[in-house]
Amino acid sequence: MDEINLLRQAQRQHQHQHHLMVRGMGEEIDLEIGPGDDPSFSSSALVAVSSGHHDTAVPADDHKSLLIPCSQPGAMDGHAQPPAPQPQLAQGEEHDDMLLLPSAHTKKKKKKVVKKWREEWADTYKWAYVAVHDNTTRIFCSVCKEHGRKHRRNPYGNEGSRNMQMSALEEHNNSLLHKEALRLQMASKEKLQPPQIERPVYVKALSKTAASILESVLRRDPHEAEFIQSVQEVVHSLEPVLVKDAQYVQILERLLEPERCFIFRVPWIDDRGEAHVNRGFRVQFSQALGPCRGGLRFHPSMSLSVAKFLAFEHTLKNALSLYKLGGAAGGSDFDPKGKSDNEIMRFCQSFMDELYRYLGPAQDFPAEDIGVGPREMGYLFGQYRRLSGHFQGNFTGPKIFWSGSSFRTEATGYGLVFFARLLLAEMNKELKGLRCVISGSGKIAMHVLEKLLPCGAIPITVSDSKGYLLDEDGFDYVKYSLLRDIKAQQKSLKEYLKSYPHAKYIDDAKPWSEQYDVAFPCASHNEIDQGEAVAIINSGCRVLVECSDMPCTVQAVYILRKAKVLVAPAKATAAGGVALGELELNPEFNLMQLSVEDFENKIQDAIKQTYERSIKAAQDCGIMKENPEYLVHGANICAFLNIAQAMTDQGCV
Repeated sequence: MDEINLLRQAQRQHQHQHHLMVRGMGEEIDLEIGPGDDPSFSSSALVAVSSGHHDTAVPADDHKSLLIPCSQPGAMDGHAQPPAPQPQLAQGEEHDDMLLLPSAHTKKKKKKVVKKWREEWADTYKWAYVAVHDNTTRIFCSVCKEHGRKHRRNPYGNEGSRNMQMSALEEHNNSLLHKEALRLQMASKEKLQPPQIERPVYVKALSKTAASILESVLRRDPHEAEFIQSVQEVVHSLEPVLVKDAQYVQILERLLEPERCFIFRVPWIDDRGEAHVNRGFRVQFSQALGPCRGGLRFHPSMSLSVAKFLAFEHTLKNALSLYKLGGAAGGSDFDPKGKSDNEIMRFCQSFMDELYRYLGPAQDFPAEDIGVGPREMGYLFGQYRRLSGHFQGNFTGPKIFWSGSSFRTEATGYGLVFFARLLLAEMNKELKGLRCVISGSGKIAMHVLEKLLPCGAIPITVSDSKGYLLDEDGFDYVKYSLLRDIKAQQKSLKEYLKSYPHAKYIDDAKPWSEQYDVAFPCASHNEIDQGEAVAIINSGCRVLVECSDMPCTVQAVYILRKAKVLVAPAKATAAGGVALGELELNPEFNLMQLSVEDFENKIQDAIKQTYERSIKAAQDCGIMKENPEYLVHGANICAFLNIAQAMTDQGCV
């Protein structure tokens, strides 16, 4: 008992003396001393001793989350508790903040090893911190708050030995002290803290005014990472406008709050008679320029944050065009993959039972997105017609009704290729002979692939959720027809290898590491992260044409900008689909009688006008073509100014 009391006294002294130490080169420290040095520690009886630490609980599902850098001192500033009984540990028993020490009958063995602090040890002891205990500088475990031989890279004393080196992380995670401390922390359920949500964006190089706008959004919706990321990009582009005219600050603050958001449940019955419930969303972001238009997405990742980000992007995308349309988006976390036609029909009917009252030819026009194609739009329109009581084709044009939206995706895909040709023409280049990488294999991706072929480009990849398909020889018309049939039958892209065995299918990977000249990300938002941005640069690519909304993370955008990769924003490249959507709403226009030449000419005209308007807006704000983001900034500025003018004219509504 005397030994236990001495240990407690030393521990209390350690808590008062603990502070972060910055070591000087060559300063001597005591690496280990005391109970931890006893080789028989693992076989000795364990006695529970109260540690007095009340803020060391950490998530227990990941060892890496337990390791904190040296610059962050361990949670050793609690106050010691009074002596308590010392019961033996029982199997499955829960304890709060308990550390393990050898029992009183364990023979103490002192072994003092003094080494000079070397710079390379900073990496070795990332999982530890240096503190003073018993007037001696020691290295403590950041998890267990213990010290000793069990927490050294080399447990046998020779820190410089090369033949016995072990990773500090591996040595620590396999140590007895760490495992027992981890077990006790897992058992202490009331002490477990929820995982820290990493700040979705970081504010860098923003003016004081722009930063304050972004911070207000962060305070209001701190967990909506996708929406905040989209807002940050736009606010960064609008800095010159906000500085030039202060009235735009208030307009932007109003714009960043959606006009209305709907969240509703969607109950449905599967083919086995079992009931399910999903969540539905619709965000009508702005109607300042006209009735809303935006897609419906059925995907497990769908959330309110995603719906708001998509609606915000569609608002700016529609405002950038010459047509008077607002922006909206929505969908559900329902996954149509693996569902029968009857199950999808029942879900769509239940979804429309709630949504129909918010739709109308003068209010909101839904369109296709991920997971929603002609089949789903047909089911949705049928239920809308039944509930509303009229045959108004407000899902698409009144002449072609719900099935016409497939023409819009074709126009979007073609427009992406036309936009790429404009960019390359400014660089005195053309698509012919250039290797192109496409991510995704949905409707837009397949239309991009289809249009690249007559331009003489060499598309070499498409992808799905399991990996990507690579054909080094490039796809031609015959191969494209095969891919289209595979997708129509909802088969895996691996089926392609049966006809062309020289091709490759790479599992669990994305195509950005190949060698190519132009990138077309058509899959989903944030599909390009920091590492993939580096791969794009290393591939030799210097032009990235955004097909999906916000395909790059904040870190990826920063890396691409530093490498001067020219980025064409989805707000501008999707002008072809926006133009055709407006034509579908014209009762005097019959798309079915439009020739192929006229169809493509209208798309090219819309793309050219959008391109020129974006460049002019950027130049008016002093952003020249030497800036690789001039198109991104120009598109955001032009779209915002159009909306701001309408909001000013209509007053504060």
